[in-house]
Amino acid sequence: MNSRRTFIKQSSILAASVALMPSLACSIEKAKHAVGLQLYSLRDLIPKDVKGIIAKVAEIGYKEVETFDYSLKNKFWGLDPKAFAALLKQHGLKAPSGHYEMDHFIDGKNPDVLKAYIEAANITGGEYITVPYLQAPLRKTADDFKKIAAKLNEGGTLCKASGLKLAYHNHDFEFTKFGDTTGYEILLNETDKNLVDFELDLYWAVRSAADPLALFKAHPNRFKMWHVKDIDKMDKNVNTEIGQGAIDFKPIFAQAKLAGVKHYFVEHEFNYKPDELGSVKTSFNYVNTQLL
Repeated sequence: MNSRRTFIKQSSILAASVALMPSLACSIEKAKHAVGLQLYSLRDLIPKDVKGIIAKVAEIGYKEVETFDYSLKNKFWGLDPKAFAALLKQHGLKAPSGHYEMDHFIDGKNPDVLKAYIEAANITGGEYITVPYLQAPLRKTADDFKKIAAKLNEGGTLCKASGLKLAYHNHDFEFTKFGDTTGYEILLNETDKNLVDFELDLYWAVRSAADPLALFKAHPNRFKMWHVKDIDKMDKNVNTEIGQGAIDFKPIFAQAKLAGVKHYFVEHEFNYKPDELGSVKTSFNYVNTQLL
């Protein structure tokens, strides 16, 4: 009798475990995608108290950050790469990408600047050196974009040799038409997919009337990072908290596998409600509970 009761009890436990497996699998799947924050969102706060702000970012629930504005002179807001890496580790954060000013690598005036960035990124555990923006004189014509693509391939080769990857982050100017193409299409077509990835800024793409889903279909697996930021419903020139604006993110996130995305970075540049930390917390909660 005891053996029969034991069998029934074990069978019940097994059945319950099987019933729970889909929800457990869902939890595991969600855990694969950390939510990151582009620290530019807190650009007025972080120089004043880098240690305190990093702690607050972690408290909100972010697991990754994307840096910006690193230089040999100013380092990471006064912290050298080793000290900044220790700060991130202390709070359970990773920095897979950083925005590094690349104008003078692209125009050839300072080709060695990339080496300094690579060194910093390797110390902080980075995966990507990301080109954040290019000044207007570098990008006037289709030929300019072809030259940029060639330099990105060159930079990507240097990054690959050091265990990193190069990525390109867009604004709106890349979607300017040159005949039947755009600067962005030129960059996508002229760069080596083994050397250069793209960080698609969803705000700028949608604001420029580009269709992220069409980009994913035309160039699958190229968009390894996204900037997730929303368009204010009343004024397209400013951001709002994610989930409260004009962008319907759910169809975009449904195609994450096609895009090839590995890292999601929330960004909020202006129009904070009630303040910077409040805005990035609201956005984190929406991305974490509604999109991932």
